[in-house]
Amino acid sequence: MSVWDSISFNNRFTALPRLFYTPIQPTPLSNVQWIAWNHNLANELGFPSFENASEELLETLSGNVEPEQFSPVAMKYAGHQFGSYNPDLGDGRGLLLAQVVAKSGETFDLHLKGAGKTPYSRMGDGRAVIRSTVREYLCSEAMAGLNIPTTRALAMMTSDTPVYREKQEWGALLVRAAESHIRFGHFEHLFYTNQLAEHKLLADKVIEWHFPECLDEDKPYAAMFNEIVDRTAEMVALWQANGFAHGVMNTDNMSIIGQTFDYGPFAFLDEYDPRLICNHSDYQGRYAFNQQPRIGLWNLSALAHSLSPLVDKADLEAALEQYEPQMNGYFSQMMRRKLGLLSKQEGDSRLFESMFELMSQNKVDYPRFFRTLSNLDTLPPQEVIDLIIDREAAKLWMDNYLQRCELEDSSVAERCEKMRQVNPKYILRNYLAQLAIDKAERGDSSDIEALMVVLADPYSEHPDYEHLAALPPEWGKAMEISCSS
Repeated sequence: MSVWDSISFNNRFTALPRLFYTPIQPTPLSNVQWIAWNHNLANELGFPSFENASEELLETLSGNVEPEQFSPVAMKYAGHQFGSYNPDLGDGRGLLLAQVVAKSGETFDLHLKGAGKTPYSRMGDGRAVIRSTVREYLCSEAMAGLNIPTTRALAMMTSDTPVYREKQEWGALLVRAAESHIRFGHFEHLFYTNQLAEHKLLADKVIEWHFPECLDEDKPYAAMFNEIVDRTAEMVALWQANGFAHGVMNTDNMSIIGQTFDYGPFAFLDEYDPRLICNHSDYQGRYAFNQQPRIGLWNLSALAHSLSPLVDKADLEAALEQYEPQMNGYFSQMMRRKLGLLSKQEGDSRLFESMFELMSQNKVDYPRFFRTLSNLDTLPPQEVIDLIIDREAAKLWMDNYLQRCELEDSSVAERCEKMRQVNPKYILRNYLAQLAIDKAERGDSSDIEALMVVLADPYSEHPDYEHLAALPPEWGKAMEISCSS
């Protein structure tokens, strides 16, 4: 019996009209081999034991053999890239292989990245390489471990097919799992090409599949947009609170269900730098860390324009006006949790602002600061103060913080225990990802496996992996990553 016979399928996207996609077969790589298999995610999706099915999974998920349940397609969409509309986008190197029903009952897309040329590849070769594949695999799972809405990564494979970038590299594959691959750019494409019947059909399906509660509203399309605004606001707020820079927030990289999507030149903050630009192709700093909240609104405004045939202008504007207060609310809530403050008090905003000023002026390591603060039940406050060059300013902030904590009902031990549940000891620093890439390119997946242990549970101590909590070496600080993959 095939491994796929034990899995439930729901290939609903390919039931849409053909203008939404182009059926196409993956172009196989030669001598495909496993780099990694995400056992936890596979279990959630209802896959059988990997040990009993690894060969068949390798052949089918790599595109070398197509099970009868698969219907591989390349999606068509458009989008605004660095502020300019580009109509010629679509899945240029990825294919939606199939949609499976997880144990939870939710439908998940299985998407193969690096599958070869499609009608939307433009000048690209349709391939992915090990470095970009490892980065997306690790970051997807790091974000899931941090409870930030995200697509997931099921598997990675490598090959001996040469791929040419700045140098010769080896072709690789990533199997992404997501509840949806529908992007803001799907609606933009249909709107700007005046395919309004299909535009309405897509909105109907998005509501049916992802926002069924909107069906009961007087204005279901307006309710859908309200939900998209809220989810996007929460996602961006969680990025900011966790020090995550996406790097390329084009509208074709924005998920309609508010999940972090398309990992490329991302970075987690090491030293706190609100102006961090992690994408070396972002010459103007459009997608700098501190610009992400603004760009979230810009992208939602672009989506709102594309939804204007379905939603009244006043309803669109009302939803957009809610974005900033929603995002600020989610952000403040998360910052209170990170500081162990369960109640709202006058002056909290100033406490946050002075903390960020202190970290920025003194180049304080962002995750190390919060993790140390979470251990004040066993450490003296001086341990936090010593992280900061300006000791006098640090002591003043610490005194204000401890006074604020006195307004809480909880004990120091209770407060710190809760803080350790939201302030990770382990994050995917770029230097750690690069070390894992270097080993993977030599056929050694041990760093990937170790990182997967701590990133899946970043709040625990993991004493055997203490080295993965180390600050970056000089060469690993403020690394800029390209979109090349």
